[in-house]
Amino acid sequence: MTTPALPSDSKSAGDDRNLVAVDENYVALSLEDRLHQIWKNHGRTIIAACVVILLAILAWGGWDLAAGQREAGIEKDYAAASTSEKLKAFATANPGHPLAGVAQLRLADEAYTSGKFAEALADYNAGVAILKTGPFAARARLGAAMAQLGVGKTAEGEAALRQLSDDAGQLKGLRAEAAYHLASVAAEAGRVADVMKLSDQLMQIDPSSPWTQRGLALRSRLPAPAAEAPKGAASLALPAISIKPDGK
Repeated sequence: MTTPALPSDSKSAGDDRNLVAVDENYVALSLEDRLHQIWKNHGRTIIAACVVILLAILAWGGWDLAAGQREAGIEKDYAAASTSEKLKAFATANPGHPLAGVAQLRLADEAYTSGKFAEALADYNAGVAILKTGPFAARARLGAAMAQLGVGKTAEGEAALRQLSDDAGQLKGLRAEAAYHLASVAAEAGRVADVMKLSDQLMQIDPSSPWTQRGLALRSRLPAPAAEAPKGAASLALPAISIKPDGK
């Protein structure tokens, strides 16, 4: 009688290639436990970083608040500057501020209206130095050019006016005003041809501008420029003939 074969060890052993030994002290950590561990190890660093960020936010907000309050105070002081003395004091107290440039422009206009052209020129130039660009700066440059004419610097004043009138980047109203003043100076000097050219330029800048209308009115009051005689005209002229009563 044959003895049945015993089961093979390979069948009972199984495949243990993917088995990993587990430490008896290993315990899977939950998310809460992991966060607790991170806080335990790095809590102070996290707190310090949060404090720094909070202080930076507070400092930035405080700076903005202080700057806003300071700006509001400057605007309030400017609104209260209702006299020349107050405008001068405001400009001195706020050097470099745009409103100080506007204050200089107002002072210059007052001086120009009073015929104090040298004082006006200084204030206009101070306004230009502060404002630098923009409509107010261009307005100050126009005033400075007119003040130069007032103090007798005609060539400099005309050059400044021409620069403004030819600048397509400026406002049309300012360009038209500069061109009209140029035409007025030319009319006073008897330069009829220049007045004609400037009135044409005014029409190109803005036909509906009041300065254009004034320029055209100025042109209409001037005599027409004399036409140049064509070359060789003298040789074509007939000789004068004297006719005596007796026909001889």
